[in-house]
Order: sequence, then structure tokens, then C-alpha cells
Amino acid sequence: MRHPVTKAVIPAAGLGTRFLPATKALPKEMLPVVDKPAIQYVVEEAVRAGIRDVLFVTGRNKNALENHFDRATELEMILRRKGDEAKLLRVAESTDLANVHYVRQGDPKGLGHAVLRSKAHVGGDSFAVLLGDDIIDSRDPLLERMLEVHDQRDTCVVALMEVDTDQAHLYGIATVDATEEEDVVRVRGLVEKPEPGTAPSNLAIVGRYVLKPEIYPVLEQTAPGRGGEIQLTDALLTMADHHAQGGLHGVVFRGRRYDTGDRLDYIKANVQLAVEREDLGPGLRAWLKEFVGTFGD
Repeated sequence: MRHPVTKAVIPAAGLGTRFLPATKALPKEMLPVVDKPAIQYVVEEAVRAGIRDVLFVTGRNKNALENHFDRATELEMILRRKGDEAKLLRVAESTDLANVHYVRQGDPKGLGHAVLRSKAHVGGDSFAVLLGDDIIDSRDPLLERMLEVHDQRDTCVVALMEVDTDQAHLYGIATVDATEEEDVVRVRGLVEKPEPGTAPSNLAIVGRYVLKPEIYPVLEQTAPGRGGEIQLTDALLTMADHHAQGGLHGVVFRGRRYDTGDRLDYIKANVQLAVEREDLGPGLRAWLKEFVGTFGD
């Protein structure tokens, strides 16, 4: 039975300790990438793929995130009185993006537990999971392709990217078999953050998933794993063995991904996205050439 995908789940309960003290009072998802919060890029990606029902799984101190997707009546009134239509449109943009819902994770028991908390909202349909640390360039339709593979094969789908071997221990790594489609593989095994030098491949899971509702009973039976948390990777490995339910497939993504998960990559993401902008790119590129030149050889 095919399950249409109309809902996206975005886990957003993390404390963002890598960015302290900036995240002491501000959710890490609200850190700006150029001029809008990182989390807005993720919601925009879901909407581009035709998904307008978005559930955030949040924790404490996430009020700023909720406010961002709510209407800012007083601010809109001030901008309207000033006749500043350009800023008014930008303020209203996040409000009108999608139908946004929230549920608290409660105890921080891992990504698998966060996904499980979406069960009451999602119900018996397939759904997408988008992690906020990864921004996918709007010119590269990864989620759309994953939804297509899910629909064609009636399977759970994960996004995979090739990474340097010396970086494999930072990711969940997949063991795969080729299919008749160049960018689609069947996933046979998954290892969460393998010890350096032991990774079975260089194909890493990045933060995009399309999951069938059968994942929920699997998650309910998944024991805590690495770090004492319920690992989504462990549940996906079980799904990979369920051939009658379509197993698990991966879409190998070779497009542009911006990682906002640590400080250096966050800075790179800001620069990479800004240089592509018509309003900022020319001046920034000129300044970067001059600035880099000050370092000599």
C-alpha cells in the first residue's frame, strides 16, 4: 500500500552546545545564515517538495523558533505604516510558508525518540524527516528525488553523500548494493559513527529521510544504543531487513550541501550562500579576493 507524503518532521530539541555562548538564550536553529535563520531554509526545502504540513519536535527554550513562524502583528503594523513593503514581505514570508505544529520531545533520548514523538501527528502515512544542521541548495532537488524513489519503490529512503575516508567516523555509514538507477542504492547495513579506520564505505547518511509509518513500531522496540539514546540508525537497519515492507534505499546526492553543525562549517555556509546572492555576491567576492591576498603564500 502506497502512503502519500504530506508531512515533514523537523527535530529541533538540541541544546546547540557547540555554539555557546551564542545559544545560551537563542536556539541554534535560529542562528542566521546570511539574513534568515538556518531553520527557515529547511522549511522552505520541504515546501518546495510539496510538503506544507511541518511538525517541529522541540525542547525547552525554543520560544524564538515558534515566534519566528508566527505572525508578528506589531512589527508588521509598524512596517506597513512606514510603507516599507519590501521588509513587510520578508517578515511575512516565514509566517505564510507552511502549516506549522509543535510537540515537545521531553526527555532527550536521541533522534529515534524525537521521530517517535511525531507518531500522533503523522498517523498512518509516510513522512519526511529533515535535520536542521543540513541546508540543501535550492537548485539541487534532493528531497523531491527521495519522494520519487519512495513512491516508485514503496520503501524508506535515506540521503547519502560520499565523504572523505578520514571523516567517516563523524557520520552514519551505509553498506549498499547498486540498483539499475545510478543515483539509487539498496542499503544492506548501517553503522553509526564507526571507529576511525573501520568504516565499511564512504557513503554517509546526511540529514534527510523519507520514512514509512512502519518505522514507528520498530522505534518502539528499539533499545537504547550508542550514548544511551534511541538511534534512528538502529531502526533503519531493522527496516533494511524487512524486504516485504520495501526495505531501505538510499539516494546518492552529489549536489550542494551546507553544514551548519559546527562553527567552522557554519561560517563556510554563510560565505558560500552569500557569494551566490545578487545583492551581496559581487561586493563579497571582491572583498574576499582582497582579504585572501593579505595572507600571501
